[in-house]
Amino acid sequence: MSHFRWPLLAVFALLGGCINLAPEYERPQAPVAEQWLPGTATPKGQVAADIQWQQFFTDPRLAQLQTLALANNRDLRVASLNIEKAQAQYRIQRAASFPGIDASVSGSSSRANSSTSHSYSAELGLSSYEVDVFGRVKNLQDEALQSYLALTETRRSTQISMVAEVGTAWLTLAVDNERLKLAQETLTSQQSTYELTQRSHGLGGSSGLAVSEAQTTVESARVDVAEYASQVLQDQNALRLLVGSDIPASLLPGDSLESAAMLVQVPAELPSTLLQRRPDVLAAEHTLMSANIDIGAARAAFFPSITLTAGAGSASTSLSSLFKAGSGAWSFAPSISLPIFDAGSNRATLDSAKVEREIQAQTYQLTLQTAFKEVADALAVRSTLDQRLSAQQALTEASRKSYELSDALYRSGSQSFLEALVSQRSLYSAEQDLITLRLAEQSNRVTLYKVLGGGWN
Repeated sequence: MSHFRWPLLAVFALLGGCINLAPEYERPQAPVAEQWLPGTATPKGQVAADIQWQQFFTDPRLAQLQTLALANNRDLRVASLNIEKAQAQYRIQRAASFPGIDASVSGSSSRANSSTSHSYSAELGLSSYEVDVFGRVKNLQDEALQSYLALTETRRSTQISMVAEVGTAWLTLAVDNERLKLAQETLTSQQSTYELTQRSHGLGGSSGLAVSEAQTTVESARVDVAEYASQVLQDQNALRLLVGSDIPASLLPGDSLESAAMLVQVPAELPSTLLQRRPDVLAAEHTLMSANIDIGAARAAFFPSITLTAGAGSASTSLSSLFKAGSGAWSFAPSISLPIFDAGSNRATLDSAKVEREIQAQTYQLTLQTAFKEVADALAVRSTLDQRLSAQQALTEASRKSYELSDALYRSGSQSFLEALVSQRSLYSAEQDLITLRLAEQSNRVTLYKVLGGGWN
């Protein structure tokens, strides 16, 4: 049957090469500044996109919670399923670029005018295969690939956002634990001062006003304790919701905020170059490329479509002679379809594809602008954080020394209670502000990691 192969070989010879009618892709110009604002460079560190999140978050308790959140998150599950669906759709489109080969065996019998005739055949061939001369099938295949890649980047963006959210929630809980501890210590101190003032008043050493002021501070501290206790419970609920399950006590932060994240840097290169590593920007570009490719598929509809039906095999009037010499048979039936009149449907489809490309180009540029703003804002905060922290630490230490001196003078009877009270309130406020700044510093690290397209594995 070697001579039966020639019709099929002739068919496959027609399959090589095609004309791609899609316009050449050009990345839109980045509508952002060429440089970051002066003075916003971060200290030395690694580039965010080069740091895997497991290495960026240094506290093992936090890393375990983030892993648990990634395993339980429903958005990530949906994103993964969408990727699987897109992957299957891509395989469908890719399969269309290859001819489908079928094998068939048939037999028939008929009777006419007292005579019976039989017919048997066995055939291997292809049916209605589109020869992709103008690249329609190839464009549809590439479009499906870009859609798949866009969804992959979307999932990565969701993963990074989830990791950052869990990190921020965990740090917030740690800070509120520390605030609660400070409020409890302050309450204990104020109760001691109140009792001292009561005794002094009983001996005639303190006025009734001092006793009332001391009681006011006690009740104020008690209010703060109740408020922060409630906030801690809310933080735990928020963290539990993000993780998607109950959280073991061993994975919760303590009552002091410690460094839980590395510090990243911004390389000395164009922002557009840096931002193009963000998964949301990459997803927008893949979507733009898909829309650009779709124009080629729309243009191909204006040109003839060529389909082939071919087969080779054996045919005989008797089953026993089906595969004997001389029973070979083949068929070759190409067809060409040329669009003549479609009432403007093809033109409208092409116009729609061009408009969609422009929409996606604008979306891509908007995504870049949003990314640039997020990074610029995070860098602006970063640029003064160290100075603010240093100044706040110095202020807290000065307030502590002032309070200790005032309290000693009050207890020795050399100073009024009101003066000591002012010093105590200043210290309490300074300590609260210092805790807030520490949270801001740690949260800024997480934010920078996220907006700079944090690494993933």
